[in-house]
This record gives sequence, structure tokens and C-alpha cells, in this order.
Amino acid sequence: MKVQTKSKKVNKAWLHDHVTDPYVQRAHKEGFRSRAAYKLEEIDQTCQLLRPGQVVVDLGAAPGAWSQYVRRRFAPKSAGVGGAAAGQLDGTIVALDLLEFEPIEGVHFLQGDFREQAVLDALVAALGGRRVDVVLSDMAPNLSGIDVTDAARVAHLVELALEFAQAHLTPKGALVCKVFHGSGYSQLVEAFRMQFRVVKAIKPKASRDRSAETFLVGIGLKERR
Repeated sequence: MKVQTKSKKVNKAWLHDHVTDPYVQRAHKEGFRSRAAYKLEEIDQTCQLLRPGQVVVDLGAAPGAWSQYVRRRFAPKSAGVGGAAAGQLDGTIVALDLLEFEPIEGVHFLQGDFREQAVLDALVAALGGRRVDVVLSDMAPNLSGIDVTDAARVAHLVELALEFAQAHLTPKGALVCKVFHGSGYSQLVEAFRMQFRVVKAIKPKASRDRSAETFLVGIGLKERR
């Protein structure tokens, strides 16, 4: 019974923090599906990644806040502010996730596991031979609480995103990956530095203070030797 009571207290505290979170409130007001939109907004504003006419791949896309933000960036100013703009879309967005994804007008969604070759092949087919300007990866594994195991799972997803970026990005393209401070973090930073000319680590204000998440941004592929 003590364990259940503690669990209820933790859940109640989380729910209170979630409901009162200013970014959650702002997302609800502005029509974004989650507070994650503001993480991408800060990354974009810091690194100047997104502009109309680009091809963007959104990995780990559900519930869709990043795709909403990208779609907003690709919409004309006349579309107003907040959420995913409707109507005109100057650019291409291909989103992928294991989970179901409520449709967003103009966003091509694929449901499947990025670690599976058949799903990767479907993603490549959806691009129709076009090079990608920006790859966004908010993918994260189910964490076990065992540092070594979790670090390996995170690293595997980042390595897959790096491989995809190497194969499909334009020479000046960019990759954004969610990572976690802790075991294996420095190796992931080094992997980015080996592949990109510019590498930045950004912890957006919309990330909760107690969260270990941060985002690695790589810009401009290095030439393979």
C-alpha cells in the first residue's frame, strides 16, 4: 500500500507540473500538439535551420508538434500564427513514427520502426530521389533505468539517424537528434563531429530542468575521405 500511495503522489505531482507548465499552456493556446514545438522553435531560431522550399524528414514524429512547427514555417505569413497552418505549403515534410499520428494537412506520414529495413526503404521511396535539407530526430527508446543498457539504446537510434543523414542530406543539410547526458554522451558528440563541419549542443528552455535530454545539431556534411 505504501508503494501505491507513493506512486499516486508522484503521478499527482507530475500531472500538476504538466498542467501548470507555461509551455504546455502555450501549446494548448496556440494549437500545437505538445510543448515540444517550442524546443524545435528555439533550436531553429538558434541555428537558422528551416526555411520554405526545403525537404524535411521528422523521425519519432508523434504526436506531431515538430511537423506542425515545420509546416508553420513553410506556410505564407498570411496564414497567421500558431499550430499547423492549413492550405498552401511551400516545402516537403515526411514524418515517421512507431505510434499512430493524427493527420496534418500536407505531411506525408509513415508508421513503422525506423530500425527495420523495410520501413527505411519506404521512407526513402517517399522521398522520391530528393535530397533532404533537414533531418529531425526526436526518437527515444523505452528506458530501463539501467545506464549501460539505456545508453546503448539511445546510441543505436542516433547512429541510425547519422547513417540516414550521411546517405540523404544535401551537402549543407542539418541533423537534429535528441540525446541524453550521461553514459555514452561524449561518444555521440564525437560521432557528430566526425560527420559534420558545425556541431552544437542545445538544451532548449522548453525542456524541463530535471530532464537529461539535450539536442545535438550537426550542420554541413564533411566530405568522406
